[in-house]
Amino acid sequence: MSKRPQDHWGRKAKKEGFAARSVFKLEEIDRRVRLFKPGMRVLDLGAFPGSWTSYAAQRVGASGRVLGIDLTEFRGVLPPWATIRQGDALTVDVIAEHGPASFDVVVSDMAPNTSGHRFTDQARSHQLFMRALAIALGVLGPGGHFVGKIFLGPDFEEARKSLQGAFEEVKIIKPPASRAESIETFLVGLRRRG
Repeated sequence: MSKRPQDHWGRKAKKEGFAARSVFKLEEIDRRVRLFKPGMRVLDLGAFPGSWTSYAAQRVGASGRVLGIDLTEFRGVLPPWATIRQGDALTVDVIAEHGPASFDVVVSDMAPNTSGHRFTDQARSHQLFMRALAIALGVLGPGGHFVGKIFLGPDFEEARKSLQGAFEEVKIIKPPASRAESIETFLVGLRRRG
């Protein structure tokens, strides 16, 4: 199977020194909701190939801290206040390692290995989203934010309601950098309730 040719977003990512076009999804979400501020502590679940971690590190600056976790080993370069650790974001006990209220923002661009069966892929995406949300609720302090990728499907409304119960404001964002044919979207929870 041949690799898909780079589109505008892929070429732009390469030109700006990011590993993947997905950086522009996070950039758009940040632009719309002002997700990051200097000094914030950020957890990036499913961080490989590092674009989201790198972008978050730029936004929080040297007074902040960014921790990425991914199954795939990261061999790229990040500033000293950011790191990507190899591990399973679904099983690592971030709460035990870092404690409650240890992060200001949790982001997840995790997606299942797609099977081509739409219903199965949506169900797996929902499971990943709910696990990322559970981790976020364990490590976010009051006022913290969460961003999670989810495939549109029958479980979407359940995921949205889960966010509404935990955050003051919920937004649904499909950034322009998402492929037009993609069923992915992002649920954003702003200001975790105390």
